[in-house]
Amino acid sequence: MVRRLFFILAILLSVAEISAQSREFNIIAYYAGGPERVDSLPAEKLTHIIYSFCHLKGNRLQFDAAADSTAVTKLVGLKQRNPKLKIILSLGGWGGCETCSDVFSTAEGREEFAASTLALNERFKCDGIDLDWEYPAIEGYPGHKFVPADRENFTALIKELRKTLGVQYEISFAAGGFRKFLEESVEWEKIINDVDRINLMSYDLINGYSEVTGHHTALFSTPLQRESAHQAIRYLLKKGVPRSKIVIGAAFYARVWEDVAAFNDGLYQQGKFKTSINYQQFPAMISPEAGFEFFWDETAMAPYAYNPKKKLFATFDDKKSIEQKTLYVIDQKLDGIMFWEISHDTLRGGLVDTIYDLKTSNGRRRK
Repeated sequence: MVRRLFFILAILLSVAEISAQSREFNIIAYYAGGPERVDSLPAEKLTHIIYSFCHLKGNRLQFDAAADSTAVTKLVGLKQRNPKLKIILSLGGWGGCETCSDVFSTAEGREEFAASTLALNERFKCDGIDLDWEYPAIEGYPGHKFVPADRENFTALIKELRKTLGVQYEISFAAGGFRKFLEESVEWEKIINDVDRINLMSYDLINGYSEVTGHHTALFSTPLQRESAHQAIRYLLKKGVPRSKIVIGAAFYARVWEDVAAFNDGLYQQGKFKTSINYQQFPAMISPEAGFEFFWDETAMAPYAYNPKKKLFATFDDKKSIEQKTLYVIDQKLDGIMFWEISHDTLRGGLVDTIYDLKTSNGRRRK
């Protein structure tokens, strides 16, 4: 009897191990470039490309210009290189959802939007919709309307999309990684069964409105910074969101503050937001040659840099922090990792390669 129980247990453990190994680790790229850059994208290393952005015209989802439709057509063409690749259309973005609160406040608006989303996906042979409404029920882009009812209307919107799109198309949304969004913008228990994944924007946690520096894309919280990817994920898990529907976010860009005192190498100091810098520009703009000294926060698992001569502070993801985030996804059995934005990466040996190499080596660092 004991031998039989051990045999059954061994089978169950083997099945669990096979299931874990076969679970797809999704690598999801937001893409905001034009059609001319599509052919250079590493399609073979990605599972999803989210085209950013489509916008509302009236109640309908539409492209802004002919270049958008050309870009999406070329993105869909990448499936010839990777048949499993999914191309997702995205609504909104920062500053791109001015009328969302009004349009999604009525059943008519939600129905027309869902119907246009289906039509656009069918026409261009895409695979779904990613909602990037920043933000339902709380303040987002300056001047854009937000009301408490947005929260319930967002739920109704997702349910209308699922009813219209069926199971053939994916539904995801970009979720703010900060506490106020998590607590006030979404009815998690009511929407989770109808979405395929949540793209957690665990970046911009210290944003352009912040007057104190910090880690804008911290993996873990620190005594002086509560906001982090780990904190947001713990919140979602407590709300009943399955691990298999959570995607962690990475930043392929730095945020830079000026007039920052040298104390603590600029970290957690007063300053004024200056600019964002793409990862591919780091060698010229955030480097020892440009006057920066580099540091690693072992608690946050995040890098930062300080230029003592110019009093500039930079916070960003690099290969080391991207590696830590990827290993975190594997360890926590999350759905995958997404990033803004793939055009910011280098063509070879960049951040996508770091993610892909860890994925294909099953979490083992390659020498």
